[in-house]
Amino acid sequence: MARRRKGRAISGWVIIDKPAGWTSTAVVNKVKWAFQAQKAGHAGTLDPDATGVLAVALGEATKTVPYITDALKAYEFMIKFGEATNTDDAEGEVILRSDKRPSSSEIKEALHAFVGDIEQVPPKFSAIKVDGQRAYALARGGEDVTLAARPLYVDSLILNDHPDEDHAQLEMVCGKGGYVRSIARDVGEMLGCYGHVQWLRRTWSGPFEVQEAVTLETIEKLARTPDIETYLQPMEIGLADLEMVSCAPEAAARLRNGNPAMVIGQNLEYGDECWAQCEGQPVAVGIFKSGELHPSRVFVHSQKGA
Repeated sequence: MARRRKGRAISGWVIIDKPAGWTSTAVVNKVKWAFQAQKAGHAGTLDPDATGVLAVALGEATKTVPYITDALKAYEFMIKFGEATNTDDAEGEVILRSDKRPSSSEIKEALHAFVGDIEQVPPKFSAIKVDGQRAYALARGGEDVTLAARPLYVDSLILNDHPDEDHAQLEMVCGKGGYVRSIARDVGEMLGCYGHVQWLRRTWSGPFEVQEAVTLETIEKLARTPDIETYLQPMEIGLADLEMVSCAPEAAARLRNGNPAMVIGQNLEYGDECWAQCEGQPVAVGIFKSGELHPSRVFVHSQKGA
C-alpha cells in the first residue's frame, strides 16, 4: 500500500518578500509548515543576503515551477567599486583593491557589453556542482574552483543611480541562470576598478511582483489559520505564458490518466505547448496536435485546499 503524504492536499502559489539572512530552502520550509502543505518548492533561488520575490509553489503548483524558472526576472542591486571579494558580494574576503573609480558615462558605456546573449562565469561560491560537489563547499575548503562560462540572456541592464564615486545602483532583467554577483564582478573588471554586490533585491519574477508579496512575519502570524488562505494564489498563474484550451469532463479524465484527448482552443498550431482547463480547474499541460492535447504534466488536484 502506498504511503500517504502528511499534510493538506493544497495547491497554489505563495509570493514571499524574502528577508535578508534566510536561505530559499528555509523560506520554503516555513511556508510549507504554515500552510500544512504536503509538498512545496520554489522557482529560482535567492542568495541568503538577497531580498525580494521568492515564488513558493505548493502541491500541484510545483509542476508549473519550470515555467516560472524559465521566465524573465528583474533585479535591483548596488555595486561597490574598488574592491573584489572571493564571493563577489559584501560577505566575502577582499582579494583585490583599486583606487580607480568610473564616471557615470563610463559605467553606462560598459553596460552595453552585458546586454543580449552573453557568456557568464558563475561565482566560485555558488551551488553549481563540480565533480559531484557544490562549488561553494570546495571553495570554502580552500580549493581553487574553476567554473565554465554559461550562456545567459540579459534583456536589459541600466544605471539607475550613481550616488557617489564608490557605488552604482543598477537594474537588470535577465533569463534563467543569471548571477547578479557575476555581473557586478565583471562590470568592475571591465571598468578596471573591481567591484562586488553590496545588496541585491529581486523585484519581479515572471508574473509575480514584489508589490504583491507577503512577508514571512505575516506568514508566521497567520500560520495554520484560515486567514492564511488570503495569500494563496491560483496555481494556473504559473502557466500564464502558455495558451489555455478547454476540454469536456470526459476529455479531462483521459488527460489526467496520461492519454491524448480533444480540446478546444484558438491561435494554436501543431506542436504548440498549452494547458487545458475543465470547469475552471487546470487539468494538464502538453503538446497540441490535430485538435488533441498530448499531456506531459497532469494535475491530480488543483483546488486551494482539501
